[in-house]
Amino acid sequence: MSYTRFAIFYVPPEGPLAEFGASWLGWDIVNGAEARQPELPGLHDITMTPRKYGFHGTLKPPFRLKQGHDVQDLATAISEMAETLAPACCDGLDLTPLGRFLALTPRGDMAPLRRVAQACVRDLDGFRSPASEEELARRRQAGLSPRQEALLMKWGYPYVMEEFRFHLTLSGRLPREAIPKWRDILYDRLPDLPAPFVMDSIALCGERGDGRFELIHRYNLVG
Repeated sequence: MSYTRFAIFYVPPEGPLAEFGASWLGWDIVNGAEARQPELPGLHDITMTPRKYGFHGTLKPPFRLKQGHDVQDLATAISEMAETLAPACCDGLDLTPLGRFLALTPRGDMAPLRRVAQACVRDLDGFRSPASEEELARRRQAGLSPRQEALLMKWGYPYVMEEFRFHLTLSGRLPREAIPKWRDILYDRLPDLPAPFVMDSIALCGERGDGRFELIHRYNLVG
């Protein structure tokens, strides 16, 4: 399989949460296949944006591979990094509005999760092809702070390092008046959320020619 971009994601392990996320979004990132969504009016539309990525938490945002490197070089570097990283833990996950999106976000101290994400961004950045002017302009449309602009220029993405906020996305951008409705629907359908939440692996994922992401390999954090 040839991939246009790569990313380092947290992909929940096999179990009720992973099954729910795949079904809710309509895409199974682990198996690289369509998943049947619940028959809820409007669900297909509100999940259209996150569907291509599958159910995941971003650690290193999608990037094109720099010339002179191949996926095996990247995989080797991830494996070596994972051997030095300890698992990360927080009190649990909560369903929360994140701006006008709905997502599962950490409860309690997020510093351990940020530690893993920072390592992914920093230690693997030598494999990232610089962002194009078009990509930079698209990121700036959100209205970045001076610090976010500096992060964008250094790392190709503005919401990394201290600006990072771990989340597992469950919707696209919603009308404000629709957020309570979809939050209630999700409350009724979510499986029991992990408490504590433990991130003990990271995943190399690739963007296929059709724009969908799929899992390439998991790496256990054993540092």
